Amino acid sequence: MCLAVPGKILSITDNANARVDMMGATRDISLRLTPEAQVDDYVLVHAGFAIEVIDAKQARETIEILNDLDELESEELGVAPAASAADAAEPEAV
Repeated sequence: MCLAVPGKILSITDNANARVDMMGATRDISLRLTPEAQVDDYVLVHAGFAIEVIDAKQARETIEILNDLDELESEELGVAPAASAADAAEPEAV
């Protein structure tokens, strides 16, 4: 199964690389597959590559689904959910 996680572009370091905030974690990624991406855009990131530019609503919905999966896993395993850094990193309402 493949999973792409939304990230907000914080800066573009050159024509093909960017720094993104992915649910509270900062990562360097490649923009080779999405050369149209700009600072403040949301992108889906898979295996270190932005694979699609998405809007803030889609990013927020995807983050909510990922948070729900984390909570379901925690309930299944009987452990507390992971720290909620993702809550602080949710995209603003559109």
